[in-house]
Amino acid sequence: MTNFLSVERALRTAAPHALLDVVRSVLAAHYGAHAVDLLMADYSQSVLQPVTALPHTAVAVSTRSSVQGRAFGSQEPQQEISAADDLIALHLPVTVRGDRLGVLTVRLTPSHCTAVAVRDLVDIAGLLGHEILVAERDTDVYLQARRVNRLTLAAEMQWQLLPARACARTEYSIGAQLEPAYAIRGDNFDWASTAENLTLTITNGMGEGIEASLLTNLAVNALRNARRAGIGIADQAALADQALYAEHGGSAHVSTLLLSFDLATGHVQVVDAGSPQLWRQRDKSVERVPFEAQLPLGMFDQTEYVLQEFRVLPGDRLIFVSDGVYAASSPAGEAYEKQALSRAITAAGLLAAADVPGAVLRELAAYRDADAEDDALVVCLDWHGRTSPT
Repeated sequence: MTNFLSVERALRTAAPHALLDVVRSVLAAHYGAHAVDLLMADYSQSVLQPVTALPHTAVAVSTRSSVQGRAFGSQEPQQEISAADDLIALHLPVTVRGDRLGVLTVRLTPSHCTAVAVRDLVDIAGLLGHEILVAERDTDVYLQARRVNRLTLAAEMQWQLLPARACARTEYSIGAQLEPAYAIRGDNFDWASTAENLTLTITNGMGEGIEASLLTNLAVNALRNARRAGIGIADQAALADQALYAEHGGSAHVSTLLLSFDLATGHVQVVDAGSPQLWRQRDKSVERVPFEAQLPLGMFDQTEYVLQEFRVLPGDRLIFVSDGVYAASSPAGEAYEKQALSRAITAAGLLAAADVPGAVLRELAAYRDADAEDDALVVCLDWHGRTSPT
């Protein structure tokens, strides 16, 4: 424990850009580490890219065909023995409340790779994740390491607007992904929770490029402003609608699906203001959950929004998709939602919520016309329910 506390103290006092240098130094001093590397998941979560000085020259590794990728996907430590020097490479997931940031690789001699050391290093990897999120307010080092390619300006704006790509609590687990990751435009997701409630929004701003990104930014911040005032989702939608109409006079609108989950009961309030769809997997059945569609935000002045309701049960999986997913066509002209979307959801049934969006989007990429350019958004929410009072 003394070693762990020394590492914790060093990380908390490290300069934001120097976290990796500091963790290398303290792990060498307290755990006998021969080498330490930090790999960050890129925006598409297809590769893990080492944190190095610009320009990045270290080789990235796949999240799906490498030992580091197994640690990232399974969220369990993975060991790899080097035949050249007999060192053990310990690959540790760097994750913060369900949000998978990357992998910390620590190379140790077998004598240093004890059960106690492994437990400490797992905790240190989690602590490093927290420090990275704090450090990103003051440095671009870790954000730059997440980029295999340059983002478009519209994508830069959208990624900065998003919450984490995954989160987990006792009552639920969420995973989300946007594609094309480096050139997204108007699709967006957002969530926030309290002790008793989860609010989830899926948005799709019309237009392309900067225009779509600016429109979505206005809508999401208007919804956040209303949510943080403590009002319900129907009034959140109404206030965001007014903000968009005041700015654009009805010439631009944002399709939005808003949901408010009661964490104790699974009771859900919904406002369907546009095109995003909800699909539910319950036991072995996959079906779309339809709602009465209302006007998109910003289309007309003073629109009133009406709540609808349903209930989720423990074990339910909810999949939210944008029109870039369900309306995508195969080369033969069949929409993805007809049969292929249900098959993709079923095929991903054993995956964790954080892995489902990527799996569905990979199936979509193989299905649709190669020339399709619309944004594609998938959000997965696994509902566990509350089994005992908090």
